[in-house]
Amino acid sequence: MAGKRKKPTRIEPRIDRQDDARGDDLRASSKDRIGAAGKKPRSKNSSGSGKGKRGPKSRSGAARRAFPTFVRRTLYWCFVVGIWLCIGVGGLVAFYGARMPSATTWSVPDRPPNVKILSANGISMANRGATGGEALTLARMSPYIPQAVVAIEDRRFYSHFGVDPIGLARAMISNVIAGRMVQGGSTLTQQLAKNLFLSPERTLERKVQEVLLAAWLEHKFSKDQILEMYLNRVYFGSGSYGVEAASRRYFKKPARDVNLAQAALLAGLLKAPSRLSPARDPDAAEARAQLVLEAMREEGFVTDREITTAMTRAPTKTKSYWSGAENYGADLVMDQIETLIGGKVTRDLIVDTTIDFSLQQQAEHAIRSAIERDGGKLDVSQGALVSIDGTGAIRALVGGYDYSTSQFDRATKAKRQPGSAFKPFVYVAALEMGRTPLSVRNDAPIRIGKWTPSNYDDKYRGPVTLSDALSKSLNTIAAQLVMEVGPKTVAKTARRLGIESALEANASIALGTSEVTLTELTAAYAPFMNGGYKATPHIIKRVSTTDGKVLYENTYDNPPRVLTPHIVEMMNAMLVRVVSDGTGRKAQLINHQAAGKTGTSQAFRDALFVGYTANLTTGVWFGNDDGKPTKNVTGGALPAVAWKTFMEGAHEGVASARLPGQYVLPDNPASIAVPVTRPSNEPVRRPPGEIAEGATPLEVPVSGVSLDLTGSTRKRQPPANIGGPEAAGASTTLLDILLGN
Repeated sequence: MAGKRKKPTRIEPRIDRQDDARGDDLRASSKDRIGAAGKKPRSKNSSGSGKGKRGPKSRSGAARRAFPTFVRRTLYWCFVVGIWLCIGVGGLVAFYGARMPSATTWSVPDRPPNVKILSANGISMANRGATGGEALTLARMSPYIPQAVVAIEDRRFYSHFGVDPIGLARAMISNVIAGRMVQGGSTLTQQLAKNLFLSPERTLERKVQEVLLAAWLEHKFSKDQILEMYLNRVYFGSGSYGVEAASRRYFKKPARDVNLAQAALLAGLLKAPSRLSPARDPDAAEARAQLVLEAMREEGFVTDREITTAMTRAPTKTKSYWSGAENYGADLVMDQIETLIGGKVTRDLIVDTTIDFSLQQQAEHAIRSAIERDGGKLDVSQGALVSIDGTGAIRALVGGYDYSTSQFDRATKAKRQPGSAFKPFVYVAALEMGRTPLSVRNDAPIRIGKWTPSNYDDKYRGPVTLSDALSKSLNTIAAQLVMEVGPKTVAKTARRLGIESALEANASIALGTSEVTLTELTAAYAPFMNGGYKATPHIIKRVSTTDGKVLYENTYDNPPRVLTPHIVEMMNAMLVRVVSDGTGRKAQLINHQAAGKTGTSQAFRDALFVGYTANLTTGVWFGNDDGKPTKNVTGGALPAVAWKTFMEGAHEGVASARLPGQYVLPDNPASIAVPVTRPSNEPVRRPPGEIAEGATPLEVPVSGVSLDLTGSTRKRQPPANIGGPEAAGASTTLLDILLGN
């Protein structure tokens, strides 16, 4: 059939004699063996036993064939090992990844809230919060900063996918060659992931999670956004997080004004923020900055000329802590802000304060220069100053000599004895009971119980007016007035004017033995300068969110009246005399009317001067934190001089203005006195209150008056035994009373 193949005819083998006869043999010969075709049989005369030996060509050919085999085997096993490594790594990633929350729930945690604190004229004084600085976009910071960080920390930042295998391999090789850890393999994205989500512990699980989070960040955010988050959150040492905090911490300038050398220093800190901080080791910080500059040059970010200029700059030196007296005010803001906004700070806030930054700098200079000039020889190590206006707004606040070494605020928190600076409240209480600046009292030794107050100079002047007594800060007259009006009345008067600390309503209150803060004492003087209105001290004017929502605004524009105009003008007339010809003469201002009062506590431990003009009321204190006595420093000396230094600077260019009131004292008020006779049965040092028989009484006594002013030589026993029969005995000091002797 066409198309069909014919089956081949099968030939069966046969064995018969005919074949044998032909000599056919079924045994295989040497020619029939595999590989024998075309080969000549070996000669029996060959050397040896007849077996052939391989020559040089045969050996080299075998070696050539063996080498590719080795390479193939090596590649094969590398491939096998690689597969198993991938399986192992994949397993680890899957295992540790499964222990993490679902990626759909991942989100970048909010940056800790920052409180930006501004002066009254809009100058940034400080930032407070966990970060110490506000968050900035890349456009709002110096371009040198991101360039420096990328150059030294992650040169392939803009080309890798969150993990840099090339950089990791390079770091491993460098570390092996050096025999120690000299480079890190983590990218900026990995570092950000660790800072945002993970704990600092070094475990395999944390490293795997870091890689996963870095990949997620790269997928969700752009490179610039990642770099921006990193620069705003990374720690730069010395308590500063983020470039803005670090710039203000180390250079006292915003991040947008940082130059090339400063940017290199900041980038260099990232390797070891605490160890390389210029506050701790300026030389190490500078050496690291040089390496950063070289890395920036290699990456083409800067030119050789720019680097040469940067390297010629002096190394940055800074204090071990935030410096600048404005930080005392910033701390006070943070102490008050939660109360004012009704809860904790949960978002970025802007606080407008009442601080005048120019006055603040002058105040800091006044305190620091006084201590630097005279502190050593006078045993004075600390000082404080607070200045407020007529509304109570704090315009300048200095809580100590150097904020970088001590952050304790001695202006608002330290309570000290005001000494004679408390006497104006005694005189206010007396004037409100009908006394006048021309009322006369007898300056002589007195005894109140077991207490015998004496004057500073241990001298007695006989009959003096109240104006003279306040001008010369006579203790005996102040003690008499307290007993006339009553210690409780004096305490109530002081509280009404602004003293908030607890006051001991006893006779010694006349000499300022109850402790108060400098701020409340200064604020209590303000009614004299503003016409009799209470001046509640405050530093926060407004608190608002970054989008402009106002959370708090102060309401001190309508203060209550606490003194009548008549009392104000009499007090101003007397306190002006303190400065013009009394204990506060060193506080005189050239073109402005000034008034005030000096104060010195027991054993010269504290020296104060509180004074005012028609524009500002300012209090100054000097002393030591441990209560160590100074070398006879009085309120009319160092404090009055520092007060004048500050006030003259503060009033530069300000028009002169008179204090409220028209009360005019006589040119020689001391001449208004009544002769005092001494009865024959009294010693020379007799108690006050005795006037010549038949003389006109100096005052019309009111209920509770403790002195006999009727004109009779008969002595009456006043409350607290003022002028009792023991008055001529041994004197008892105020210290004895305080110690219970």
